[in-house]
Amino acid sequence: MPPLRLCTWLFLGLAAAALAGCRGSADASGTGAPAGALVPGDRRVALAFGGRDRSYIAHVPPAAGSRRLLPLLFVFHGGGSNAAGQQRFSRLDGLADRAGFVVVYPNGTGRFERFLTWNAGTCCGSAVVERVDDVGFSLAVLDDVARRLPVDRERVYATGMSNGAMMAHRLGAEASERIAAIAPVAGGMVFQRFAPARPVPVLHIHSLDDPRALYHGGLGPAFPGTRNRVLHPDVDEMIQRWAERDGCGRSPRLAKTLRAANGHTASLLVWDSCAAGVEVGLWRLTGAGHVWPGSPARLPRLLGADTDARCQPGDLGFRLQVPAALSKA
Repeated sequence: MPPLRLCTWLFLGLAAAALAGCRGSADASGTGAPAGALVPGDRRVALAFGGRDRSYIAHVPPAAGSRRLLPLLFVFHGGGSNAAGQQRFSRLDGLADRAGFVVVYPNGTGRFERFLTWNAGTCCGSAVVERVDDVGFSLAVLDDVARRLPVDRERVYATGMSNGAMMAHRLGAEASERIAAIAPVAGGMVFQRFAPARPVPVLHIHSLDDPRALYHGGLGPAFPGTRNRVLHPDVDEMIQRWAERDGCGRSPRLAKTLRAANGHTASLLVWDSCAAGVEVGLWRLTGAGHVWPGSPARLPRLLGADTDARCQPGDLGFRLQVPAALSKA
């Protein structure tokens, strides 16, 4: 059997290849470079928002030199991490350079710059206690990047890990008019108001054996060194809510199953026949822990085993579609 090839390319097909035809030919070459323009490479940008000094890291691909409108991908770090850590962990920059999209790694809030969280609803940390407006901050970051780069506002996507996945779910639901699709990893919806203004393509990735963000829901283990525990949603029920909201068929189809030599598996469930041509997908893993597919496990005793990731672009070509209403011929 082929190895289990789970990597970040799984969901970035939606930002790179699957949607290249939507507005890929748009050209901003006739405009002058804005003040503070971002150039190819990495840049940490400070941004005041909500009475706080916030920041984000932007990774800009070489394609920015063409002045064409570029897709943008938000990547939200997990609880207790930060933008720089997620940039190293997710290893998306190389793909962004090849496919020509911008990656934005925002920083959450917290007392220490290295240990930050997002207010995704009921998780996590001081961001929830202080009711930080992280949806508003994310949209402010989008506007700030768009002032510095020619961003295609119809191809803005969000992913994240753990608390960052929860944030991607919330952003997709509460700012659906500005987010084309989401692909959260190992973290569910933990906010109360679920009323997206339009159908949202979703690809969720989660392991049945996740020891922290429990697949079947319930209180997860306490954060290390604290007594704080998070109530996680049942992943199957959560995805069904997205499918129902998107007007999809009630039952998913099994689109693909992979098995690794070590016994790990990955099964792709797809809800189609949805409104506006969108799809909802779930990669249901076994054997892997609370990990980012394709990256080595950090703290395996705490987070569980990593995926058997020997990735080749195109191994798993599941592609989400932007709703037809967002596409311009």
